[in-house]
Amino acid sequence: MKAEDIKTLSTDQLTDELLKLKKEQFNLRFQKATGQLENTARSKQVRRDIARVKTVQNTKRGDAAKAK
Repeated sequence: MKAEDIKTLSTDQLTDELLKLKKEQFNLRFQKATGQLENTARSKQVRRDIARVKTVQNTKRGDAAKAK
């Protein structure tokens, strides 16, 4: 997921996306532990997507706080 796509999401959508990514990360870790993980690069992609979502959430919170 690209940063431009994430920036267009609302705060509720960001929260949903973060939850979805965390579930995927858990499933990938579980697959790795059981030896079923085929695409090892996906773990890195998911981790970075989580960081992107969290960054956008924090900037939106900061912008909302400044507006008050």
